Amino acid sequence: MNTPHRSKGMEVADVFRCYGPAYRSTHKLPLHILKAISAIERCRTALLGGHVERCDTCDHIRISYNSCRNRHCPKCQSLAKERWLAARKKELLPVSYFHVVLTIPDGLNPLVLVNQKVLYTILFKAGSETLLELGRDSRHLGAEVGLIAILHTWGQNLMDHPHLHGVMPCGGLSHEGKEWLLPKKSSRKKEFFVHVNVISDLFKKKFLDYLKEAYRKGALKFVGKVEYLRAGQEFQAFVNTLYHRKWITYCKRPFGGPEQVLEYLGRYTHRVAISNERIVKIDDDKVTFRYRDYRGGNQVKQMTLEAFEFIRRFLLHILPDNFVKIRYYGLFNNRNRKAKIRLCKEVLGTSASDEQEPAAPESWEELCIRLTGIDPRICPCCGTGRMVRRETLRPLIHSPPGKV
Repeated sequence: MNTPHRSKGMEVADVFRCYGPAYRSTHKLPLHILKAISAIERCRTALLGGHVERCDTCDHIRISYNSCRNRHCPKCQSLAKERWLAARKKELLPVSYFHVVLTIPDGLNPLVLVNQKVLYTILFKAGSETLLELGRDSRHLGAEVGLIAILHTWGQNLMDHPHLHGVMPCGGLSHEGKEWLLPKKSSRKKEFFVHVNVISDLFKKKFLDYLKEAYRKGALKFVGKVEYLRAGQEFQAFVNTLYHRKWITYCKRPFGGPEQVLEYLGRYTHRVAISNERIVKIDDDKVTFRYRDYRGGNQVKQMTLEAFEFIRRFLLHILPDNFVKIRYYGLFNNRNRKAKIRLCKEVLGTSASDEQEPAAPESWEELCIRLTGIDPRICPCCGTGRMVRRETLRPLIHSPPGKV
């Protein structure tokens, strides 16, 4: 299917609208992926309904269509991200923060693709236990630490690259809850509390232990390229090779302060595999997009893929239904987060009077003004009138795609 050359306003949705029907007809896809494709294709179109607004001064008419709110849609993440960051702002501690990245070897990727829910869960479990356990160890910190962990599954070229981004305060709360302990190795607070090689070794051990446990319980599927791993000897040999691989762990020097932490978190929390801004061209059954070549001097380059291959790579990163991609551990654990954060702030000398009263949640209009500088309530034509909703447009489908 040839499509006309497009150079402006291109979106991931355009790829799916042009090539999605043919791709679905030739590939057997699970329901959660079909739902995500459908949501992306229909987002902000008449299919999902919307409303009509008219200016009360110049009678200018504007039609706005509803969004799909699917977490894999490139157009639906800004609002969710800003609201999430607003909720986190009041939880930030007055200390520096570190950024930690835990990556599994690429030899695991084929097994991950057919066992996403099981192995992503193991990734979270092994990664969080590693950092919390090392934090409690008196040889390193001897304290309870906090961790926000975010799952990413892609690289810049859209290929599978599962890894965890972790954001952690510098230091932790003493076991007695009366003191904030800093890393033993650095009075200047510029070093993480433990060397990355120690993190890597323990993370590897925990991940592979949980992997072997999943195999013993029959929780793993072996199809396609990993069919051979069904045999016990082959699986053990596979695990042995992973033990001898170097597992990459990365730790970035601390941020400047809470505002920088929020800005940094915003880059990672609600990303999808590729943003619309990176799409350069859709032409002649091919998709061209920008990517950053980290192995080639961090240069921004362009890559062109067949449309079906682009779709295949994008779909690698559609998460299973109801799988939680942002998780909280230690001091930030959901069950006792509020009390622990209050205690940490008291220990750190931040009194309740020092904290601003929590602001009321921003409306959609207020958020739009803050992010874009444009007030959607003001007529874009005359610049003085106000846009007033006059009509609701019913969806052209009976049930809009739900969140997945």
